[in-house]
Amino acid sequence: QVQLVESGGGLAQLGGSLRLSCAVSGSIFSIYDMAWYRQHPGKERELVATITSGGFTNYAESVKGRFTISRDNAKNTVYLQMNSLKPEDTAVYYCHAYRTTSYGKYDSYWGQGTQVTVSS
Repeated sequence: QVQLVESGGGLAQLGGSLRLSCAVSGSIFSIYDMAWYRQHPGKERELVATITSGGFTNYAESVKGRFTISRDNAKNTVYLQMNSLKPEDTAVYYCHAYRTTSYGKYDSYWGQGTQVTVSS
């Protein structure tokens, strides 16, 4: 069973920084593409950033230049470095592991979420 455990959320000041971590166990981490999503109260979950198994990254326009996604395959961990935080970054952040197998099966796993609150 693949498990994802996020950590690093909490309270930050306007303009401050936080680093989220997501530790993956139960499978071969390096074969998965990874992503961070966030969900504001009463809204749909939205994509924040992705990093492929090969290390290619992509970001939502709202976080470009402020957030950085990275992965350490030796530690089975994906990170989200968040700088220049804004109140609108306040949300629950979720880690997502996904891949399509050679048989066409879509594997998808989610973490439990970690709260990020930015105070002004």
